Amino acid sequence: MNLLTIKNFSKAYTDKVLFDKADFSVNSGDKIGVIGVNGTGKSTLLKIISGIDECDEGQVSKGTNVVIRYLPQTPNFSDAVSIYDYVITANSNEENKWSIEGDAKSFLHRLGFDDTSLMVNTLSGGQRKKVALAAALLSSCDILVLDEPTNHLDNDMTEYLEDYLNNYRGALVMVTHDRYFLDKVCNRIVEIDKGKTYSYNTNYEGYLMLKAERENIALATQSKHQNILRKEIAWMQRGARARSTKQKAHIQRYEKLASEELIKETQSVTMSSIASRLGNKTVEIHGVTKTWPNRHEPVIKDFSYNFLRTDRIGVVGPNGCGKTTLMKLITGITKPDSGYLDIGDTVKIGYFSQENEALDPNMKVLDYVKETAEYIQTTEGLMSASTMCERFLFDGTLQHQRIEKLSGGEKRRLYLLKVLVSSPNVLILDEPTNDLDISTLCILEDYLDSFQGILIAVSHDRYFLDRVVRKLLVFDGHGHISQFEGGYTDYYITHGSFANSAVSTAAPVKAELQSSREKEKKKPSASPKKKFSYNEQREYETIEDDIAVKEKEIAETEDAINVSASDFIKLNELTARKEKLEEELDHLLDRYVYLTELAESFEK
Repeated sequence: MNLLTIKNFSKAYTDKVLFDKADFSVNSGDKIGVIGVNGTGKSTLLKIISGIDECDEGQVSKGTNVVIRYLPQTPNFSDAVSIYDYVITANSNEENKWSIEGDAKSFLHRLGFDDTSLMVNTLSGGQRKKVALAAALLSSCDILVLDEPTNHLDNDMTEYLEDYLNNYRGALVMVTHDRYFLDKVCNRIVEIDKGKTYSYNTNYEGYLMLKAERENIALATQSKHQNILRKEIAWMQRGARARSTKQKAHIQRYEKLASEELIKETQSVTMSSIASRLGNKTVEIHGVTKTWPNRHEPVIKDFSYNFLRTDRIGVVGPNGCGKTTLMKLITGITKPDSGYLDIGDTVKIGYFSQENEALDPNMKVLDYVKETAEYIQTTEGLMSASTMCERFLFDGTLQHQRIEKLSGGEKRRLYLLKVLVSSPNVLILDEPTNDLDISTLCILEDYLDSFQGILIAVSHDRYFLDRVVRKLLVFDGHGHISQFEGGYTDYYITHGSFANSAVSTAAPVKAELQSSREKEKKKPSASPKKKFSYNEQREYETIEDDIAVKEKEIAETEDAINVSASDFIKLNELTARKEKLEEELDHLLDRYVYLTELAESFEK
């Protein structure tokens, strides 16, 4: 069932065109992830869907009685509203008034709010986002629209939110940079690129595969286009006697071909390491303790650590445990209550904080980067500030834009670029993935691959941690910091969750808020079987042959895909067939494991 359709719509701000005759729709059961480079219009699209903003052109059609709830990236609150009133009273009605309070309090407890009488205007930005998230998730609506819902959530809460949205019955449209989250929650990806929208009926991993196929097809078509164009250019250069109808048509054809915008192949944009030389003495922390006012225990207690020149460290733990405090201690912004830090003479720290530095709105993008350096020494040689801007997705036009015209994500990307071009050899990234698009994160990750210095990253982005760090400093929420060799997934496999986080100690929520994992745990266990059923016995005898047949069919389909690159319709059909076959193979493999384990249990 169609819930909302936006047809042939356009939207521009001053001289910046975001959408040019694009299309978008939401159907029942859709869980849509919207992706694109910062500044392409992701948040604008969410506002149009929610009715907060309007298209310049185009038609928005919404189903009768369809209710839409919107969570903005930066929520606004009235000055005199409590958490209770914002979350509970706003979502209460005659039908749910007896259950909403318990559900809301349980959910808020998971988010770290036990006192619902607190005024929202006294909370931090991250806490406000959590309150707004709770209100949005508890609301009764047909389409839930979320702009960066995982920002400010710790790892365990993000896992919980995944479970919640996987079981959410309404339609979902969201913008998020979290690639694991996109992959696990979404069944459809919509990419915004050059004013158009491209829809892929798959999760994030499937989107990457389908996008590559689409671009390969487009480039193959363009290759033919370019061959024709070269012949037309040669004809024109020989001198056109534009008098006959035939010759005029030839000229018109040339002009049409020459004016068509060529498709640019998506390239892996890399940034070369530009770190300064780092001596033997780096950063040494000796018995540091730090307590903040109104805290009954230290956020950091007697912590010591000597950073190695090759350290690539992720800093993790529940919200408010002291991760940012540690970063500020290292940078000298904050002083310890006891203990001391010893910083080597060659250490040059680059600090990418959660909050952007003050940006002059009237300054141009290129001038802002040039404040740090007009030319930057890289492993590729001397590189101009303009070239560095291009590497970071600021093309020639954007480089001469005033900063005030940039989107929030573009400003964040610009701030990151300035930190990197300062050539640090100790790079501290505090929640670097918040508000950055996936393309920028890929560029940053490529840069970090070649970074010749110490990396310290505070992040709740599981993909980012797995991608760039080799060691974790884990805060337990009570001032203690432990070390772990490995990335996020390694830790999670070993420990299950991050110690003493708000989520791991929180009471379970009501039935409608329980995760699928929690529900599974409540299912009664069946009595052990003594033998196969008749159907299981037949399945067990033939399943290995069935698996071999399915693998052969997949291989044949892959061969057909390779020879059908120029036939878009056939390619789509073959890709869909391959996906179906792979699903069937996965099912067979699951059954094989089950039946094999069952057979082994009979022998015990």
